Amino acid sequence: MKRLLFLLLVPVIIVVACTPSTQSLDRVIKTNVSQRPEGQRDVLQLTADPIPVVRVAFIGLGMRGPGAVSRMLNIEGVEIVALCDVLEKNVKKVNSQLEKRGLPKAQEFFGDTAVWRKVTALPNVDLIYVATDWIHHAMIGVQAMKDGKHVAIEVPAAMNMDEIWALVNTSEQTRKHCMQLENCVYDFFELTALNMVQHGLLGEVIHGEGAYIHGLQPFWDSYWNDWRMKFNQEHRGDVYPTHGLGPVCQAMNIHRGDRLNYLVSVDTKAVGNPAFIKEKRGVEVKDFRNGDHTTTLIRTENGKTIMIQHDVTSPRPYNRLYQLTGTKGFANKYPIEGLALNVKEIDEEIAKDHENLNAHSFVPENVRDTLMQKYKHPITRDIEEKAKKVGGHGGMDFIMDYRLIYCLQKGLPLDMDVYDLAEWCCLIPLTEISLDNNSAPVEIPDFTRGGWNKLNGLKFAQ
Repeated sequence: MKRLLFLLLVPVIIVVACTPSTQSLDRVIKTNVSQRPEGQRDVLQLTADPIPVVRVAFIGLGMRGPGAVSRMLNIEGVEIVALCDVLEKNVKKVNSQLEKRGLPKAQEFFGDTAVWRKVTALPNVDLIYVATDWIHHAMIGVQAMKDGKHVAIEVPAAMNMDEIWALVNTSEQTRKHCMQLENCVYDFFELTALNMVQHGLLGEVIHGEGAYIHGLQPFWDSYWNDWRMKFNQEHRGDVYPTHGLGPVCQAMNIHRGDRLNYLVSVDTKAVGNPAFIKEKRGVEVKDFRNGDHTTTLIRTENGKTIMIQHDVTSPRPYNRLYQLTGTKGFANKYPIEGLALNVKEIDEEIAKDHENLNAHSFVPENVRDTLMQKYKHPITRDIEEKAKKVGGHGGMDFIMDYRLIYCLQKGLPLDMDVYDLAEWCCLIPLTEISLDNNSAPVEIPDFTRGGWNKLNGLKFAQ
């Protein structure tokens, strides 16, 4: 009788044990997908009429804007026609750069936080370059496109889902380019690693890691009206994800054959930034929202994973992680650059004197250097020397601006589209949702609305 009772109970036990795994997908917090308005279509591989001379207006001349103007002065076929900032002194100072170069002064706009509306309405502007505080990024971008301008927006370009969908819909409606100014995808190691991936050297990339780990204590007081600290105080999650996420998404062909599916986020308690405020400003903050360190895990539609970290207060050295794990090789940028490959993936001419190569250690430096040279990305070969001379985070900022202008002049698709912007920025609101729900998984919308696998891999137009 006891044996019979045991056999009768076994199926029940099995069913109970299996139930959590079958129900786990239902526990993902759903996010709304904005319905595409009738008559509107996607902007995948969007092109516009060539603009031989690109007339640029800059809005925001605080920490990032002046450097962008300086870089643009080194690109042929660019006219800087308007400069805008809340502070008059910022506009005057940047305009003096043009005068020193013997160029016509740009129109000046300053005085309040709404003066930018006059700039987007100007008839003699092709591109609006936005480098303001975060909360103005999306509203300026939307209005610029409605006013008939292409727009390039500093990171992050949007801070919440409403702003993200507004940029996506406006770009689709107006057929204007909306590019996020994510410079880290143009860093030299990242571009070379991307080229390795696209040539199959690393095999299939199944896991990637990225981060923004940068102690901002020396810079907190430089942000106009303390906007960046305020955002961290009022919001929780990865509020600055694009530097780490962008290069990994490109290597994984996100919305070009795969898509981000859902995320889970965890964080530490807030210690460093409240302590900074108390020490430097004499104010005790008890309700600081953002933890010192946030870690986010993402799973893609095709079963790959991404880890992204954010930390702007601990004494760790600067680190963007940038790791790609492939089925045949591994690329790593921080804290040291390195490549690990299966022996058979290395040309005999490169590896002939190094019989002990294996995937459990980095290849020797001379092999790495040879591979880095062999797989140097085509878009850097002709402009690397100039980029490093002009500067901007070692040259990657110049390559970013150069590629933006090059594509506009040639009428080509930009390297990054509005869907990249949306995917990389959505971690800001979605990690907050996950954290506020005990690290629950949160769905990442398909911002292409069904077009994520229409393109076969990332291709930079030439």
